[in-house]
Amino acid sequence: MKIHRSSALRVLGLAALLLGATTALWGCGALVRRAAQPVMDNLVRSTMKQDDLELVRLGTPGYLLMLDGLVEGNPDDAYTLLAAARLYSAYAGAFLDEEDGLRARKMTRRARDYAFRAMSLKNEAFARLHDQPFEAFQAVPASMGEGDEELLFIVVGTWAAYVEAHREDWDALADLPKIEALARRLLELDEAYYYGTPHLVLGALETLLPPSMGGKPEEAREHFERAVEISRGRFLQAHVLYAERYARMVYDRPLHDRLLTHVLEAPADAVPELTLLNTVAKERARALLAGADAYF
Repeated sequence: MKIHRSSALRVLGLAALLLGATTALWGCGALVRRAAQPVMDNLVRSTMKQDDLELVRLGTPGYLLMLDGLVEGNPDDAYTLLAAARLYSAYAGAFLDEEDGLRARKMTRRARDYAFRAMSLKNEAFARLHDQPFEAFQAVPASMGEGDEELLFIVVGTWAAYVEAHREDWDALADLPKIEALARRLLELDEAYYYGTPHLVLGALETLLPPSMGGKPEEAREHFERAVEISRGRFLQAHVLYAERYARMVYDRPLHDRLLTHVLEAPADAVPELTLLNTVAKERARALLAGADAYF
């Protein structure tokens, strides 16, 4: 079975799946969604506790088709749109590798578009400005406040995953400042959101480019260390991204191996809702350690 490399951006789409239900944001909603909501919520809870990656890989496509059908019948229901965005981005982030580039581009586009539609229903500024130049877009993060954390996280995660899958498209890369602006707003609202993920987002963005082209590895290091601190070492994706994106960038082999050894030795299910993400992290840690001699 192929497990997608733990890309610093695409893994955020996988993390988006493991958020709780968005009921509090959207109230009662449509009748069909109310009937389907318990199924979707239970799907999230059971999936995030899985350590059988093959089972998740085989079982997820049917739910993707189901959510497409629910969106088709309720195109303006934000809850359903966000559920579909989470699952599409999660599947692409976990199970599509470099050989599946075309599928990854299709799935991350759909995830991003679903998230954009949900955000546009919630936030009028985003609806008007998401495709405008950055100067105008800056009004969007300024319009987000307390209670918007989950919405911000899902949009940032799916948008970042889309950019990663389309990283050879300069138009897609041009959106990175917008993603960073939303991520910084999420950090301001709650730096500890979902085990410090806002710090992981910013650490990933700061290491997307080499220092010669504007990358900021030392700022990234501070974000990665803060994410590890917030999760108390239990969110293993933080260690993997710290090793892959910072330690490899600055050629720090001892740090690289120490971080990844922690991932392999730590239990995947110390926090039940992190089991799936931690299991994916362990797969990536093994691959990175196996290739360390060639890299360093």
